[in-house]
Amino acid sequence: MSDLIEDPISGSASQGAGKKTHPKKVRIEPESLRKFREIHSKAAAGGPPEKIEAQRKKGKLTARERIAYLTDEGSFQELGLLMESRCTDFGIKDKHIKGDGIITGFGTVNGRLAAIFSEDFTQLGGSLGRTHADKIAKLMDMAADARVPVIGILDSGGARIQEGVDSLDGYGEIFLRNTKYSGIVPQISIILGPCAGGAVYSPALTDFVFMVKGISHMFVTGPEVVKAATGEEVDFETLGGSMTHASKSGVCHFVANSEPDCFRQVKELMSFLPQNRFESAPQAETKDAVNRKIALLEKLCEIDARKAYRVNHIIWWLSDDHKFLEVHHDFAKNMVVGFIRLGGQVVGVIANNPAHMAGALDINASDKAARFIRFLNNFNIPILTLVDVPGYWPGVAQEHGGIIRHGAKLLYAYSEATVPKITLVLRKAYGGAYIAMSSKLMGGDINFSLPSAEIAVMGPRGAVEILFSRQIKEAKEEDREPLRAKLAKEYSDKFASPYQTASTGSIDEVIEPAQARARLIGAFRMLAGKRRPGDHAHTGNIPL
Repeated sequence: MSDLIEDPISGSASQGAGKKTHPKKVRIEPESLRKFREIHSKAAAGGPPEKIEAQRKKGKLTARERIAYLTDEGSFQELGLLMESRCTDFGIKDKHIKGDGIITGFGTVNGRLAAIFSEDFTQLGGSLGRTHADKIAKLMDMAADARVPVIGILDSGGARIQEGVDSLDGYGEIFLRNTKYSGIVPQISIILGPCAGGAVYSPALTDFVFMVKGISHMFVTGPEVVKAATGEEVDFETLGGSMTHASKSGVCHFVANSEPDCFRQVKELMSFLPQNRFESAPQAETKDAVNRKIALLEKLCEIDARKAYRVNHIIWWLSDDHKFLEVHHDFAKNMVVGFIRLGGQVVGVIANNPAHMAGALDINASDKAARFIRFLNNFNIPILTLVDVPGYWPGVAQEHGGIIRHGAKLLYAYSEATVPKITLVLRKAYGGAYIAMSSKLMGGDINFSLPSAEIAVMGPRGAVEILFSRQIKEAKEEDREPLRAKLAKEYSDKFASPYQTASTGSIDEVIEPAQARARLIGAFRMLAGKRRPGDHAHTGNIPL
C-alpha cells in the first residue's frame, strides 16, 4: 500500500474566509510499480526508433500494429512479454531484448478467440532463437488445449546464427506442433516480410498462407545462393514473391495489395471457419430467398458443351447474397475452390472451370482440390462439387510429371471424406474425370444433373470416331460432317444422356436448372445430421 502524505499547499489557510481546508492526501507511486511500468513500456516499444522507421519506409507495419489491425480493439492479451534469449554468446544476452523478437498472445477476431503470434523484424531482424521458438510452441499448445485457431504473422530473417543448432531445434519444435495440431484447429500463416530457409516449412504445414505484393518473400535458398550454386540470376520477387507462389508453386492461397487489405481477407476467411474440429462452421442469417431462381443455369443448358465460361459466375448465382471467397485464385485455374453459404450454412465448393484448359483435370488441379477437400473434411464443412469436365489433360509432361499419382490424391480425398457431399453435373462429365469428381460410387451422398448434361466414357464426337470409323471413312467427303453430327446425337441420346445415368442410379435426380439453389439447400439440410463434429478420425491436412 502506497504512503499518503499531506499536501502543504492545499493545507494552507484560505484567504478571506479565515478557514483552513482539510489536508489533501497525495498518492506516491511505489518504486516497484514505477519500475514495472518502465520495463513494460520499454519492452512493448519493440526495437530502436531507427529500426522502426526503416520498417515503415518499406511500407510495413510494426508487429504490434499488425496485431491491432487483426484483432478486436482491446482484446489482445499478451503472454511472454519479458522473456529473453538464453544465449550468452556474441553479446545477445547483454542486449536484454524483451520478448526475443516475437509477440505472442490471445485476442478476438470479430468476436471469436484466436491464438496469435507476430514476429518483430525490428528486434534482431525477427530471427528465430530458442526462446522465440519456445514462445510460439507454448502458444500453439495452449491454442490446441483451448481449441482455438492459430494465426502466425511472419517477418523474420530466419534462424538466429548466434544461437547455432538451438535455433534449428526451435524450428523442429514448431514443425512438430504444426503437424500434431493439423486438422484439430485451423492454422493460418501471414507472410509480411522475408521467410527463408527452414522458416518456410512452418507456413507450408499450415492450412492457409497469405502474402502481400511487394513485401512478402518465401524461398528455401535466396538469390545469391541460387546464383552461386546454379549460375542463375534472379531477384527476390521473381524467386519467391507473392505472385510467384500464388500462381506457380501453389504455396500461397491469398494475395493482398497491402497489409490492411491482407488482414481484411484473413477476417473474411475466419468467418467461414469453425474454431476447431469439434465444432461446425458458424451459421449466418441471410435474407436471400432459398427458392431464388437461377436463370443462368437455364442459359447454360442452351450453349454448346465445348464453349468456355467461368464457373465462378455459376457459384456466385448459387450462393447466399452472391458471396464467394475463392481460395487459390491464381493457381491451377482449371479448378476453382472456395467457400460460400447456402441457406446460411458454410459450404466448400470444388468446381471444374471450362474457362481454363476446358476444365480438364491435371496435376496441379488434382493437388489443389484434394488438399482443400481434406481441410473441409477435417473441419466439418460440407462439400459441393460442380462438374463440367472433359477428362484429364493429355500430354507427355503430365504423364511424366505423375498425373496418375497426383490424380489418385483427388480420388483418395473424396473417398475418405465423410462430411455431406453433394454433386451437380452442369454440362459434361467424361471418362475417369467423371468418376474422380465425387461421383455416386465414389461416395457422393446426393448427385444431381442438369437436363443438358452429358455423362459418358468420352465425348460423343470422339466416341463416334472410334465406333463408326469405317462408316465415316467410306462416306463421301461432303457427307462426313453431317454423318458425324447425326451419329454423335444418336450416341449422346443413348449413352450420354443424364436420364440414362439416372436410370442406373448413378445420378439421383435430373433437376430443373432454375431450382438448383433450392434443391442444393434442401439436400444439405437433409444431410445435416450425417456426421457429428469430432466423431471423424483425425487425419490432419498433409500438404499435397
